Amino acid sequence: MRYDFATVDVFTDRRFGGNPLAVLPAAEGLTGDQMQAIAAEFNLSETTFILPPQDPAHTAAVRIFTPKAELAFAGHPNVGTAFVLARRGAVYGRATGDPLVFEEQAGLVPLDLLTEDGAVVGARLTAPQPLSRGAAIAVETVAEACGLAADDIDTGRHPPCVAGCGTAFIFAEVKTRRALQAAAPRSDIFARHFPVDGATGIHLYLRDGGDGIDIRARMFAPLHGVPEDPATGSANVALAGLLASLSSEPDLMLHVRIAQGVEMGRPSLMDAAAEKRGGQVLTTRIGGRCVPVMTGTIEV
Repeated sequence: MRYDFATVDVFTDRRFGGNPLAVLPAAEGLTGDQMQAIAAEFNLSETTFILPPQDPAHTAAVRIFTPKAELAFAGHPNVGTAFVLARRGAVYGRATGDPLVFEEQAGLVPLDLLTEDGAVVGARLTAPQPLSRGAAIAVETVAEACGLAADDIDTGRHPPCVAGCGTAFIFAEVKTRRALQAAAPRSDIFARHFPVDGATGIHLYLRDGGDGIDIRARMFAPLHGVPEDPATGSANVALAGLLASLSSEPDLMLHVRIAQGVEMGRPSLMDAAAEKRGGQVLTTRIGGRCVPVMTGTIEV
């Protein structure tokens, strides 16, 4: 059997920047094992497989695979998939529409299309689950896993901790640009302390503020086959929620512009937001631009 695919660079306005994604827009008939093998063959941080929705009111069902594991939810795969399907104009014989709603393991993911001069240039998602905060993680362990010293981690606002909006990550703030640039994942430490069925990876961030950027970030998930990710929408949408939750203001509409992938030579730019009311984070969103790269077929 032959299956069409498209690749797209997500969270960027130029080819060969941002986070590349492969999309199979008509994946019906593939088994989960076949999907995993195809994702390993592409060897991108994620590959998505589009299936008919269970509820016809929704756009599609979407399964997301890293080279080594399936994810319940991820950010750049949703944004890139919405972009690909919108440019195709139809999915399983029905008009794509706007907004789109994807059925995923973590729940329903609504997406709005971003347009410019009548053309679709990107998408913005709403996270499928409210912010969930988990346990604190030892500073020394997180630092060692990222090749840093414990003193490089800033615990003034929060200790390293687990949080997520459908996919869990470990979040740690670093003190300096130097520390962020020096970080490098150690797979042996990840394997010893962070099992693959726990938090997906470690998301380091720096409150920077320079060049119109609010946050600079890096994300490591070596056990998922992603030593470093150029842009992690699911982590950054949760980061926006986490920052809002840490604010003393009971009511807040937080907007942050986040840069990631710079150290990899694939600069990415994301616009994230979190709405907080009565001391509770209600909604988190993230979006950005996309650029088409390749189309083709794969034989299975």
